[in-house]
Amino acid sequence: EVQLVESGGGLVQPGESVRVTCVVSGLPIDNRCMGWFRQAPGKEREAVATTHTSSHKSYYADSVKGRFTISQDDAKNTIYLDGHSLNPDDSATYFCAAGRPAPVTTNCPTTTYAYWGQGTPVSVSA
Repeated sequence: EVQLVESGGGLVQPGESVRVTCVVSGLPIDNRCMGWFRQAPGKEREAVATTHTSSHKSYYADSVKGRFTISQDDAKNTIYLDGHSLNPDDSATYFCAAGRPAPVTTNCPTTTYAYWGQGTPVSVSA
């Protein structure tokens, strides 16, 4: 059984940082797209950051570019999202997603993700 389990969200002050973690079991994270998505109440889900775990080619939404970083630990089969200088617009439930094995030329921001975690909420508020 494939499982993606996110953790690390919570209440964060504006300007502070957060790390959300996605531990993957049931499949290796290599050679596929992995992504972080977020959805705020009343808004559509959006891709925040994606990466191909073999090429390490990453994509970031304009709203987080320069503030967020997606990274991976192959030994732990884990994906991370580090966010800095958080603001209230970053408040959302953050979801981790895994694609099926795919070539490094795959356009990770727009590919179909087969597996999803349950999400972890991040709330940025004073």
